[in-house]
Amino acid sequence: MSPSESAADDGLRKPLLHTGSWYRMSGMGSRQSSIMGSSIHIIRESISVFLCVSIVALGPIQFGFTCGYSNPTQADIIKDLGLTISEFSVFGSLSNVGAMVGAISSGQIAEYIGRKGSLMIASIPNIIGWLLISFAKDSSFLFMGRLLEGFGVGIISYTVPVYIAEIAPQNLRGTLGSVNQLSVTIGIMLAYLLGLFLPWRVLAVLGILPCTILIPGLFFIPESPRWLAKMGNEEFETSLQVLRGFDTDISIEVNEIKRSVASSSKKTAIRFSELKRKRYWYPLVVGIGLLMLQQLSGINGVLFYSSSIFQSAGVSSSKAATFGIGAIQVLVTGIATTLVDNAGRRILLIVSSSLMTISSLLVAVAFILKQDILPDSSHSILGILSLVGLLVLVIGFSIGLGAVPWIIMSEILPVSIKSLAGSVATLANWFCASVVTMSANLLLTWSSGGTFIIYALVSAFTVVFVTLWVPETKGRTLEEIQWSFRR
Repeated sequence: MSPSESAADDGLRKPLLHTGSWYRMSGMGSRQSSIMGSSIHIIRESISVFLCVSIVALGPIQFGFTCGYSNPTQADIIKDLGLTISEFSVFGSLSNVGAMVGAISSGQIAEYIGRKGSLMIASIPNIIGWLLISFAKDSSFLFMGRLLEGFGVGIISYTVPVYIAEIAPQNLRGTLGSVNQLSVTIGIMLAYLLGLFLPWRVLAVLGILPCTILIPGLFFIPESPRWLAKMGNEEFETSLQVLRGFDTDISIEVNEIKRSVASSSKKTAIRFSELKRKRYWYPLVVGIGLLMLQQLSGINGVLFYSSSIFQSAGVSSSKAATFGIGAIQVLVTGIATTLVDNAGRRILLIVSSSLMTISSLLVAVAFILKQDILPDSSHSILGILSLVGLLVLVIGFSIGLGAVPWIIMSEILPVSIKSLAGSVATLANWFCASVVTMSANLLLTWSSGGTFIIYALVSAFTVVFVTLWVPETKGRTLEEIQWSFRR
């Protein structure tokens, strides 16, 4: 091979946003000069896995802000633009449609241009989408903006948990992975809170901030070492050394990554018939199943239409109650991040799904009793009962079913099918979210009590599914988890 061909090949192997030679220079400096010791220590502490997670977490904040935007703005947008209820329902659901399109392409984008490059691509339609909504004079700009937002969110929802799982040390992977869902809840809460005070156009302008900060932030963090290794890029050891600290011995982790990559060449195509092997179908069933059940539990129906649900239940200050739910979700999700690596994934999923089953039944009973069974004098008590039930439902979701399915999906999918399988799992999640979001209003009109009975049945099935199928991944490296499916 000629030198020019070799250089061209090396260029193709470079990620879109490479780790940067200054990292390597800093690492060498730490070994060569004691005078530079204190400076290198500062660099090592600042350019760490925690900083990386903090920067990419801006993506899920954007995700949550998009989800929460339609709740406090419904009345004002309908009034200002003269929309019908059905047109606004289309506006609300278009983010899910866009997310499904983004999900289809997310795995391939993240595979070919890297985790950082895909987040860069996802940020651009998000920014354009928010600007279209803020300047909308009719429904067409509103719909196009929402669709673009959804497309970016679909890519973010796959890429961020995968990136975090690939850079995190095994003893912190669950905690750091939970930051993804924590950031989503922060985004939702901010939309609820700011929506109480700001006009909908100003709120849309503020929606561009997370991705506007994310884009330059991506240049200060390394690419995923596992992705670099899979692409045959020589910088994967540099990236890993930056993430673990320049004084850390990374030889064991480097060898595990090399062994994993060697056993699963990036150019090897998986035939459909090979999916019958347990090493492929088992993690696929678990990953896709968990992400589908997460949405079919009805959580998006509750979060999107919480104000109207509270009004139906007789709660007078529905917007304040909605913000309260958003704040509690952030608080409980924050607590849950400390439990994932200590208690384990399976126990949190079982506790979470059990609480959601009980709380959904509680809300269903409150609505059924309110409907022509108990006198009007009891309606205030039933309103409190339904409020408590919804709060427990959100708490239950935040403990486990919110964050853990994304963590497990990013951990168990084999390297050889990760891009395709991850796209399918994310697509299934967003498809179920669309079904729940679009059917929630219709179901609540049909029967509020019956709707929550359906959600309770799904949550009860989730308990069974987790107990029988979901493996515990706490305390194991990604390579160990994937090797376990070959037995």
